[in-house]
Amino acid sequence: MSPDPDRNERTGLIVAGGHSTRFGEVDKAVADLGGTPMIRRVVDRLEPVVDAFVINCREEQVPAIREALAGGPDASFAVDPVPDRGPMAGIMTGLRATETPYAAVVACDMPFVDPALVAHLFERAAGREAAVAQLEDGWFQTTQAVYRAEPMIEACERAIARDERRVVDPLLELDYAVVDEDEVREYAPLETFENVNTREEFAAAEARLEGE
Repeated sequence: MSPDPDRNERTGLIVAGGHSTRFGEVDKAVADLGGTPMIRRVVDRLEPVVDAFVINCREEQVPAIREALAGGPDASFAVDPVPDRGPMAGIMTGLRATETPYAAVVACDMPFVDPALVAHLFERAAGREAAVAQLEDGWFQTTQAVYRAEPMIEACERAIARDERRVVDPLLELDYAVVDEDEVREYAPLETFENVNTREEFAAAEARLEGE
């Protein structure tokens, strides 16, 4: 039986190594969203339900992200040894740096991530190798999910050896729990999965925050 992800066994792994090509010249991870860097918003929302943070990014991103997180919870960095291999490779790198059995993987561009849902994903992952939401469109929400570190690392390694890049490829090798859309809605609005890829989406996110 896999260990249960108790409160002292939880890491928040923030994946931030993308190049933000649809966002423009600025790294969206540290873009000022309503007065707070976007990655800091993700960390602040996760802080109540995890005990440690790991940030996966490229080497050149570290200074700006460290500054964005100053004054918040401590975070370690897991720098991509080979940049630009996509989010699955970033997840693998980040999980290798975790010191807990389970980690919640969240993309840096999900500023509305709901801690109640993440806590539930940890609970659903207990005794298994992952817990992931699957909405009615059939899409697995692999970048807001909980993984047991060792099996996911090994599955990512095999996927990369097969020249696969989608996060769902290693996921499908695991013993994973599915949280369907109805179950998600018991804990969070679907906006928890909203990501910010473009300036237009960024402006919409700012407007929503102003209305809160």
